Amino acid sequence: MQQLSSGPLHFSLLQVGIAIRYCLVRHLMAATEPISPSNTRVGWIGTGVMGQSMCAHLIRAGYSLTVFNRTASKAKALVDLGAQLAPSPHAVAARSDVVFSMVGYPSDVRSVLLHPTSGALAGLRGGGVLVDMTTSEPSLAVEIWEAAVAKGCESVDAPVSGGDVGAKKGKLAIFAGGEEGTVKRLEALLCHLGKVKYMGGSGKGQFAKLANQVTIGSTMVGLVEGMMYAHKAGLDVALYLEAISTGAAGSKSLDLYGSRILSRDFEPGFFVNHFVKDLGICLKECQSMGLALPGLALAQQLYVSLQAHGQGNLGTQALILVLERLNNLSLPSPSPSSP
Repeated sequence: MQQLSSGPLHFSLLQVGIAIRYCLVRHLMAATEPISPSNTRVGWIGTGVMGQSMCAHLIRAGYSLTVFNRTASKAKALVDLGAQLAPSPHAVAARSDVVFSMVGYPSDVRSVLLHPTSGALAGLRGGGVLVDMTTSEPSLAVEIWEAAVAKGCESVDAPVSGGDVGAKKGKLAIFAGGEEGTVKRLEALLCHLGKVKYMGGSGKGQFAKLANQVTIGSTMVGLVEGMMYAHKAGLDVALYLEAISTGAAGSKSLDLYGSRILSRDFEPGFFVNHFVKDLGICLKECQSMGLALPGLALAQQLYVSLQAHGQGNLGTQALILVLERLNNLSLPSPSPSSP
């Protein structure tokens, strides 16, 4: 059970109420039939670069889907596939048993889920589940969980990794935090999006995703520095990338972004602006933990440099542009005969 108090015997009345509702929710979840297209209505808030592909997988799996996006036109492709468009997160939740959210920033998460009148939780009926797939603050995930349980609902934080390619292929890494039984029940939905790993109680999914971003930040720095070094040394960079891809330097970042960088394809699979947000949350958590991660700080500053040049809406592979500016050197585009 989620820890509700730092003291062994000192519970506030609110905490006692949450604990009682939590037990009731667990009982209801245990008695509920398994999730399937025939008995589960799904809602989705935020149909962006990744969300659109993820929604399409659920529709093709047979689930009835209601969606909301701030720019309604961006949901048109999903409506064409059979999704229903709702005017607000509240309206999505009123028509759904499980509501997913995948938006930009923690402030967006708070707005679409917890706003007292237009938020999803306000429209969700007892026994419903919120699944936030945004990379956000662990403390906010706990706050959402507490608010959901207080209403007789449940919530799971389930941020993902894998970018636009992983979303399109349904092969995302999904880091889930919350009640383990709820996560297991949701696997009937999540299996269409990727592979789920249960990380622990509320907020642990977010902590896992943030650790993932720490790793990716340093990996991306290493990738672009290696490419610059190879070019300066007179190597064919495309050939170099092919050579290292099966060795110890191989990585998912290389597979996803190496060829994109060479072809000057900076379309976002994941926005620089969102990555800076993620790394900023990591640094904030590090400060709270008393943890020094200098590689994280360096990666965050290099990505902030992209924002300073007005390139925050490019994909994270645009990090190469920072190294090119630092060295007054540009990578050549591959020749037609290059791999």
